[in-house]
Amino acid sequence: MLAALTLLIALPYGAASHAVEEAKPPHARVEDAEPRPFGSECRTSVQGSDAVAYCHNPYPETDRVRLHLECEQWWDIDSDGLSVEAGPAQTVRLSGRCWKEIRAVWISHER
Repeated sequence: MLAALTLLIALPYGAASHAVEEAKPPHARVEDAEPRPFGSECRTSVQGSDAVAYCHNPYPETDRVRLHLECEQWWDIDSDGLSVEAGPAQTVRLSGRCWKEIRAVWISHER
């Protein structure tokens, strides 16, 4: 008798909650959009104490590129160039220099 009473109470509760969940409208979900390609393709060259970079942006969003230099000598000041906008299908030229040799050159990108 107790088992029958438990089934009568439990079954309608489970069936009722299941029916309510089906009746609810689906939740609005934000689809995980695939990340769009971004970033200019940059080529750098170093000749002595001068560095030059050409960055071409093949994508429809503007990319702000910046040239960074690390100088070889401890007394030579490392530098970070100004941000330059590379618009869609645009190529920009960046340049910088150290007093003596250059240890490293890299480009940073910003949306």
